[in-house]
Amino acid sequence: MKVGRSSLVDQVAGRMESLIDAGEWPVGERIPTEMELADQFEVSRNTLREAIRALVHAGLLQTRQGSGTYVCSSSVLEAAIRKRVGRADVLDTLEVRHALEREAALLAAVRRNADNLEELRSALHDCRSAIKAGDGQAYLTADLALHRAVVRASHNPVLIDLYGHLTDPLESSIRKILDASAGQSGSIPSHEALVEAIADQDPERAMDAVHAYIAEFKDTLLNE
Repeated sequence: MKVGRSSLVDQVAGRMESLIDAGEWPVGERIPTEMELADQFEVSRNTLREAIRALVHAGLLQTRQGSGTYVCSSSVLEAAIRKRVGRADVLDTLEVRHALEREAALLAAVRRNADNLEELRSALHDCRSAIKAGDGQAYLTADLALHRAVVRASHNPVLIDLYGHLTDPLESSIRKILDASAGQSGSIPSHEALVEAIADQDPERAMDAVHAYIAEFKDTLLNE
């Protein structure tokens, strides 16, 4: 039975999506040329172009004039979340982050291990160092690393993936709004309280610390 053109396009797009999902084509990397891919998948270049257009439309690939085609998302879910977050108000998205982090903090306080605590304390140290150096961008990077460490300590793979998909586009929005002035020193106590609560395996204190941190961060955004 002869395979129809649209079916063949779907097959090629599916194979390319699998390469992205498996990490063989990492986010930010340029994919092989049309000629190379046409040879690899044993299809015409027209079929290949249609498959690429389908993945561009889905948000997985991005074509740059004169440069090539690049991977911009690791999954269709991530691409969809990026599009939605890109259209959303930053404070609305921050409220979703708050809900995820509170649950993550609760689970982390119950499930954390020694490696998790080491990662949390290292990120907290980086936050303090950035504040001391007056480096706002470094602070935001360290702050995000700390909260990702909390989510990883939850040992819930679905929560970890969902948080990563949400936080990456949120981070870029926050960096645009804030010049990330190092005036975040007031959040250090809530960060310390969060790490201490997880270390002490106290879920209630951990959730309270997340609430305090998010409230401080929202105030900073509103005052910019």
